[in-house]
Amino acid sequence: MNSSKYKYDSGLGSKKSLIIFLSPALLAILIFFFIPVISAFIMSFTDFSIYALADWNYIQFIGLDNYFRLFDDPLFWIALKNTFYFVITAGPLSIIASLTAAILLSSKLTAFKSFFRLSFFLPVVTTLVAVAIVWRFIYHPNFGLLNYFLSYFGISPIDWLGDPVWAMPAIILMAIWKSFGYNMIIFIAGLQNIPEQLYEAAEIEGANSWHKFHHITLPLLAPTTLFVGIITLIGFFQLFAEPYIMTQGGPLNSTLSIVQYMYQEGFRWWNMGYSAAIAFVLFTIIFTGSIIQLKMKKND
Repeated sequence: MNSSKYKYDSGLGSKKSLIIFLSPALLAILIFFFIPVISAFIMSFTDFSIYALADWNYIQFIGLDNYFRLFDDPLFWIALKNTFYFVITAGPLSIIASLTAAILLSSKLTAFKSFFRLSFFLPVVTTLVAVAIVWRFIYHPNFGLLNYFLSYFGISPIDWLGDPVWAMPAIILMAIWKSFGYNMIIFIAGLQNIPEQLYEAAEIEGANSWHKFHHITLPLLAPTTLFVGIITLIGFFQLFAEPYIMTQGGPLNSTLSIVQYMYQEGFRWWNMGYSAAIAFVLFTIIFTGSIIQLKMKKND
């Protein structure tokens, strides 16, 4: 009887200890995440502006007007189109580049693996602002390294960041270079979890490199690829710093992203309610895209 009571008391004590140790983290999440998110959601149904900061009597509840306004806002659709163009183009290219680099660096024939892994990962830990400024000089129409390299092939100088046709592809190239190293490390970890015996058995059966990649590497990397695809989708939909620093959304709004437009409405024009509505539309798009990827994985 005493023994069971002791076990009950110890179990109750462990639960109390767990709550005590978790409470600071949970309190921080509540204060700095859930409360701001709920407040922003409520704000999206109001006309909250700079005047409301001085006097809350200026706040009016307008229901779904901010969301309906998005459908008639041409800049919103331009920003949405640019963001989808960036995600659909840069996302797959980034994953392909990451997987290719991971396979090459996992090969037994590759020397100096640690050096190359560090070199490919350095852009990830480098400040994005510094990277964007450097790439602005690379893309310079008169003195940039890229145009200097292309001149050897007889190609005339291109105004990479000043031409609406080339501005977004230039940002896509920089974003892929900046981010693919992180996904590469994840793919390398996934490749290391594939049993070497499977490749040896495939070689005995006469499988070539393509067969091993198609029938062993890709299927066993599916969970890793799903994870990389979701985090890449989430990250690329939040495109902001690259166009903000390199083009300011131009030329002719050709690089204006959803997050940059949200920033402009909220912190340049102080239309905080409208900006919050844009934020939750973006959240819905990202959430839907993530669910679609998960459903596609389950159907495989």
